[in-house]
Order: sequence, then C-alpha cells, then structure tokens
Amino acid sequence: MPRTDYRLSNIASIAMGKLDLESMDFEELWLLHERLTRILSERITVEKIELEKRLAQLNPGQQAGEIGRTARGKRRRRKYPKVLPKYSNPLVPTETWSGRGKQPRWLVAALRSGRTLEEFRIADTEAAEDDTRPRRSRRS
Repeated sequence: MPRTDYRLSNIASIAMGKLDLESMDFEELWLLHERLTRILSERITVEKIELEKRLAQLNPGQQAGEIGRTARGKRRRRKYPKVLPKYSNPLVPTETWSGRGKQPRWLVAALRSGRTLEEFRIADTEAAEDDTRPRRSRRS
C-alpha cells in the first residue's frame, strides 16, 4: 500500500507541471485514468443538474425528464392510426397481418409452398377500406 500512496502523490505533483505520460508505468497511468474518470463523472453530473434546472425554468409546466422522452429515456414515437388487418392465417385465425412491414413467418411459409397472397386476404377489409379511404379528386 505505501507504494500506491507514493504513486498517488507522484501523480498529484505531476498534475501541477507537465505530464510525461510516456515515462509513467502502467500502475501510474491506471491510477491517473481512475482519477480522471471520477473527476469527469462528478463534473458531468453537476453540469447535467445545472442544465436540468435551466430547462425547468424554460418549461415550468413540464419536468426535465418528460420533454420528448419516455420513462426509459427514448424518444416518443409518432402516433399512427390503427391499421386493420388485411390478411389472416386460416389455420390460426388470430394470426393476422396488416400488409405493412415484414411478412409474418406463417405467411412466408405458405407463400413458399405455392399459395398466393390473395388466398389469405380478409374479405371484410376491402369493403371497410373503400368506405374509410379518403378520396382524391382527379385532375384533368
């Protein structure tokens, strides 16, 4: 332990002057690294608290963590309208697909076995889609 104390005091004295990192051995460099990490962590925490205070002053109705973020710290997703399913698995009717995104495994397997996509289409969605779809005016 006395050797470690010596190295800490040696690092402290080096901090006052110029650092010669090339001449320092591994233990001295590691102690310097740990000390720098601790100091940086403390300063980042203080800076974050100050920024949150400033943000709270700018947005008094919201808490700093709420602005544009969810509980996990991720950005909130844009709200999309509910999309009705267009395709259904005849073997397991609760398995459906809206026609958007990646095709489900059951559909990919069925398509590979030679079936067509239209065989899985839900008949009710075509009529419902026609009623709810916004109409475009044609330009001549």
